[in-house]
Amino acid sequence: MEEEPPEEDILSILVATDNHVGYLEKDPIRGDDSFNTFEEILQHAHREEVDMILLGGDLFHENKPSRQSIHRVTTLLREYCFGDKPVEVEFLSDQKENFHTGQFNTVNYEDPNLNVAIPVYSIHGNHDDPAGRTGLCALDLLSASGVINYFGKSNSLEEIIISPLLMRKGNTKLAIYGTKMVKHHA
Repeated sequence: MEEEPPEEDILSILVATDNHVGYLEKDPIRGDDSFNTFEEILQHAHREEVDMILLGGDLFHENKPSRQSIHRVTTLLREYCFGDKPVEVEFLSDQKENFHTGQFNTVNYEDPNLNVAIPVYSIHGNHDDPAGRTGLCALDLLSASGVINYFGKSNSLEEIIISPLLMRKGNTKLAIYGTKMVKHHA
């Protein structure tokens, strides 16, 4: 019988993808469905005291989500992912490489101005990808406000460099690779 690893070595990650927050938000019957579902995901993470949340793209349903969608997501992330619980995961990789596209090039839980209890890492998908002259998306706003760690963004289609997020909890090591949704043209 295999022995259980010590508690300090167990890394718990909640993975969610394709949340599509804001889908049918103007519908009188289904308008709150995506928000309620996202809140249930965060409630579960909070209740289970996970070490981190990994969002695999398409947090938002639209490239330019409504102010209501951005506000509700930001509020929910602050409610369930901020707090006094210390983050027990050590970030090992070069944060300037992982978070090079924003003004704040550090993981949010190491920012002395924030009180993050559950770090959230996210890439964008094809619904919430950066666009326009500035190449910004809603995830850039969430990252600048400190509620998520947005990674995998590249400003080039010719050369995509993937820098893994390297972490450790106790004796457990983890490498997370993520990249943006890449449109290909036939």
